[in-house]
Amino acid sequence: MKDLRLGFIGAGFIARFQAEALRNVRGTQLAGVYALKGAEELAAQAKKAGIGECRVYSSVAELCKNVDAVALLAPNFVRVELMEEVADAVKAGAELKGIICEKPLGRTVAEAKRLVDLVEEAGIPNAYFENQLHMKCIQKALQQLEPQRLSMGELTLARCSEEHSGPHEGWFWDPTRQGGGVLSDMGCHSVAVAWYILTPVGKPLTFMEPVSVTADVALLKWGQEKYRKQLLARMGVDYAKVPAEDFATGTITFRNPETGQLVRGQFTNSWMYDKQGLRLLMDGLGPGYTFEVNTLRSPLEVFIGDEAAEAVLDAESALEKATASRGLLAVQPNEADLYGYVAELEDAVAAFTQVRAPLASWRYGLEITKLCQAAYMAAERRETLDLTDGNMQAKLEGYTSLIAQGKGAEVLM
Repeated sequence: MKDLRLGFIGAGFIARFQAEALRNVRGTQLAGVYALKGAEELAAQAKKAGIGECRVYSSVAELCKNVDAVALLAPNFVRVELMEEVADAVKAGAELKGIICEKPLGRTVAEAKRLVDLVEEAGIPNAYFENQLHMKCIQKALQQLEPQRLSMGELTLARCSEEHSGPHEGWFWDPTRQGGGVLSDMGCHSVAVAWYILTPVGKPLTFMEPVSVTADVALLKWGQEKYRKQLLARMGVDYAKVPAEDFATGTITFRNPETGQLVRGQFTNSWMYDKQGLRLLMDGLGPGYTFEVNTLRSPLEVFIGDEAAEAVLDAESALEKATASRGLLAVQPNEADLYGYVAELEDAVAAFTQVRAPLASWRYGLEITKLCQAAYMAAERRETLDLTDGNMQAKLEGYTSLIAQGKGAEVLM
């Protein structure tokens, strides 16, 4: 069987990370890229890594005509526009076996719904990339505990967090382009993983019904004058004018429709975790058993003294979002695999080549967007939202958070 020829739309941080992950994936090659910037560098990375003779294309249409599947990895604020171009390319004759969209599916429920409508009208098999669902430590924990889940009862509490010192690029910090702050950027991960952990053995991703959500958002570090100035100088985003939250936490209550059992998923996210680097912390609690994941625990530790630290060129060679190049460093030898990027690519490639459903589709991505936007609404209103209210879906579809509108000062300051 021929390799699946994959094309990237976008060549930023996540595209480079996915290209690194592709080194571990059989049966596919990075055959092309379209991006306004960084395309040549990504193509060179692909060729050096031996993952394909990646060609740079001048349009989405040209890319779609010359690959088997595409991955939508461009910034959030251009997703709908780019998907419209993909849909037009398919109508013009491009034969795509599949399309991937990186999280979050949309900045608002309306955007996410528009993307689902476009992909389904075009008839393109689709996969939603939520890498943390694919993390081997999560998968192994759930498999290892399956006998206990079946005999003692399912997990009743999941606590999930993702924290680091802040995004790489300016648009991530701009709530009007990104769709919010840390809740939009990383809360979607934690909400999805919590929901997944709480899902009974053998049931689909959306089996557990969301009942209510409560949330709190705040601007803690990056609202201080000293750090606002740093952010403005480094990223060109002025949090004195258009602030976004750098901390978010909340709880979603889910109900088992077969038993009526209520369970809870907690999420916590921040852009001010100035330790070794990116930390994913998840645990699941059930009757008589539990599990815990902490990605800063590594079998490899490195110590670098002050004098020797001058030779370090890139702190992130140890860990994504690392902020230090000396002292005791937690080093992960294969972050792309640890965080689930390799497994999600393997799942998508298998789905597109074997014509089967992937773990997560764009419709699932829409549901995650709904939960994240409901969390924003709950934080704005300072109340617990009843997600069983029949009018809530309509309210969410027309909702854009004050933070995403650039009015974050009304709720954060």
